[in-house]
Amino acid sequence: MRLRLTRRNFLATCTTAAAGASLLTPGIGTSRADASLPLGAPDDLIQLNSNENPYGLTPKAKEAMTQSASIASRYPDGQEDETRGAIARHHGVPTARLVLGCGSSDILRMADAAFLGSGKNVVAAEPTFEAVLLHANAVGDKAVLVPLTSDHRHDLPRMLAAAPAGGLIYVCNPNNPTATVTPKAEVRDFLARVPRATMVLIDEAYYHYAESADYESVIPLVREHPNLVVARTFSKIYGMAGVRCGYAVAAAPAIERLHRHQAFNNLNILAVAGARESLKDAGHVARVRRINQAVRGAAVAELEGMGYRVLPSQANFFLVDLRRPAAPVIAALRDRGVAVGRPFAAVPTSLRVTVGTTDQMRAFGAAFRTVMA
Repeated sequence: MRLRLTRRNFLATCTTAAAGASLLTPGIGTSRADASLPLGAPDDLIQLNSNENPYGLTPKAKEAMTQSASIASRYPDGQEDETRGAIARHHGVPTARLVLGCGSSDILRMADAAFLGSGKNVVAAEPTFEAVLLHANAVGDKAVLVPLTSDHRHDLPRMLAAAPAGGLIYVCNPNNPTATVTPKAEVRDFLARVPRATMVLIDEAYYHYAESADYESVIPLVREHPNLVVARTFSKIYGMAGVRCGYAVAAAPAIERLHRHQAFNNLNILAVAGARESLKDAGHVARVRRINQAVRGAAVAELEGMGYRVLPSQANFFLVDLRRPAAPVIAALRDRGVAVGRPFAAVPTSLRVTVGTTDQMRAFGAAFRTVMA
């Protein structure tokens, strides 16, 4: 039986800086001018459940995707090569150190297929993004879960101790669902200690949203660690969640192993065109990041003013402790037209909320007060 893994069926299977203060308005949100950025929602449901970017594509990407329709009758091989080259130049790495995926979840699937099997384990934090675990389970490989530390960092020494030589260690940084980061010094020390036979997959899906001085991308470290694979996606800050484009950066031998499990023409021509042009629009990325920080800061301040604890967030979502089971609250919010993140077994009283637009967060705030009254 084929197991179809999507973000929607995970449920069934398993403060802003003073410089941004001028953007804030009473309640949860930012200025009206920034709230005018997003595209209209397809229905009345306010979607704060999948950590999507509510402001949509960069204008350059949208134009490129529209134009690419004229060659949609052709296979995307040449366009894939151009996009892979553009991403490689963006990171200053050879194209031989990069492979494309249908979203970064495709990269995670390829990593399981390439680096597991024959009794090897995948080691991951608890809680974290579950795709690596679900893919491994689908092919019968064992998953070992190591709880986060008390301050919500990856417990890298314990994860390393739990990983037999030849397995795969998955680190989501910033982590989903906690939106917390594991400090760069700890990550560097961990990478220096991992045996070469054990692969490390670091998921940087939320890299662009992190502002902590204690966080860094590990893509530059690929040169030093042939067992390191770094996953990135265009789904988050670039607003391409519905189009699907991700990639991995690693040493050439690791990329070759991933490539063996890459589906033929696994990206469509709109995705590769949009991804290539997204890289050129740094202004749009900076603006979305600034707005996200401001909206998130206002939302967190309001929730904390109500007496709830919110973990410090380095992403476009946050985790709030409800002090009661989250599942009924999730259902009650949906009944009021607001979809929020799924329950996580390791944090059953916590609610993950994507940072939406001003109006969306106001609606969330109103619904939240009603449900929690």
